[in-house]
Amino acid sequence: MAIPVRTKEDVINQGPCVVVAGGGTAGHIEPALALADAVRRARPDARVVALGTPRGLEGKIVPARGYQLEMIPPVPMPRKPTMDLLKLPLNVRRAIKQTRAVLDRVGADVVVGFGGYVSLPAYLAARGRLPIVVHEANARTGMANKVGARYAARVAAAVPDSGLPNAEVIGIPLRQSITDLDRQALRDEARRFFRLHPHAPTLLVFGGSQGAASINNAVAPLASEFARAGIGVLHAHGAKNTLAVQQIPGAPPYVPVPYLERMDLAYAAADAVLCRSGAMTVAEVSAVGLPAVYVPLPIGNGEQAFNCRPQVTAGGAIMIPDNELSPDKLREVLLPLLTNPRRLSAMGTAAQSTGHGSAADVLAKMVLDVVRK
Repeated sequence: MAIPVRTKEDVINQGPCVVVAGGGTAGHIEPALALADAVRRARPDARVVALGTPRGLEGKIVPARGYQLEMIPPVPMPRKPTMDLLKLPLNVRRAIKQTRAVLDRVGADVVVGFGGYVSLPAYLAARGRLPIVVHEANARTGMANKVGARYAARVAAAVPDSGLPNAEVIGIPLRQSITDLDRQALRDEARRFFRLHPHAPTLLVFGGSQGAASINNAVAPLASEFARAGIGVLHAHGAKNTLAVQQIPGAPPYVPVPYLERMDLAYAAADAVLCRSGAMTVAEVSAVGLPAVYVPLPIGNGEQAFNCRPQVTAGGAIMIPDNELSPDKLREVLLPLLTNPRRLSAMGTAAQSTGHGSAADVLAKMVLDVVRK
């Protein structure tokens, strides 16, 4: 069956079809969905289709947010010489063929990639056929986006010096529930929701969707010290982890939870954050103006340390290398911080100065401009 060709008039009259490729981890999926929301705000008649793979989190997240999800084969890029490296050309060709079929079937007008396993076949399938827009969230660009940038009509980056030529620095697209978050207005509701002390300075601890064992092991032994200092804690430890903490009657509680479904309320309840420094996490924490203590995940090409550097340099965050993390180190850093309201306020202001709350709308305009041209 012949695929009907969409003309410029079709796009104007019927609305564009924007295909987003950002599967795998939440750090790729959330910016893609934030863009999708912004595209719909700008063009209510637009259709947004997400590409994903069976191995990523997108199978759960994307349909729940109301977007069509099309599965394609993943194309991981081996970092070392293995059998997977020998299979790479065949895997790439198969993924390109299937991705082209999806792009034709949905009537795509533009492909927007955010890096990761899903983006590489999307870029190669769209090359020479459809305009491509690339967004790089990390301070160090991944292989997929390096390839995609060669063929892109527009390239956007979260931070300067990402390594992509001619990249426009716009920040990371974030959900409107984060960019419009009024922490003070939601504070009482958030404290009640998590059963936290209504007035005590409160630390939010999380390590990504799976938790972080090194953070859990360093902070949980301090539960009684936090309580005696009048500090409350909300700690998302990960569904596969368990956490036993000592509670002191009458003191602000230490609240362990496996996972945080309502990050907006978690941010509103907190006065400071202890967490990893994935690009998405840093973008959200700075956008809502929370002081942070970052513990970069010590894998990959070291991008997590680079992600949080602007906030650290601005005075809005403190960075602790994972190999230096311990209860003693956290006691030294966190107790003086959380008991100093003036310092918390100054760090929060500095953190927010590094944020890019309008990135989703800026990227949506960029994408729609490419479609019009």
